[in-house]
Amino acid sequence: MEQQKLNPAIVYVLSIIGLLCCCFGGAGVLLAGPAYFIAQSNLKKAAADPENYDQSSINAMKTAKIVALVILIINVIYLIMTVYRIYTVGWDEIMRQSEEMMQQWQQ
Repeated sequence: MEQQKLNPAIVYVLSIIGLLCCCFGGAGVLLAGPAYFIAQSNLKKAAADPENYDQSSINAMKTAKIVALVILIINVIYLIMTVYRIYTVGWDEIMRQSEEMMQQWQQ
């Protein structure tokens, strides 16, 4: 019987796009979170029936899970910082600072 392979590509794609979305106030949580849970569920299936899965693909999925977890942590920290900044500084002040930066950049 041929061994099944786990495909970590979707986990990597979601994680990397989630890292890019970190710049939008931690919105990458919406992509890195599912990537982590996809990797976790695939690894649980492989752990339940290890003789039917290729060991190299299991190792690749473990690496993808670690990448997703790191990016998820980065996004959560950035999201907390954004919420804290909005709470302490205020949305109007943040928008004013953004407008000033845009005006300086255009000059």
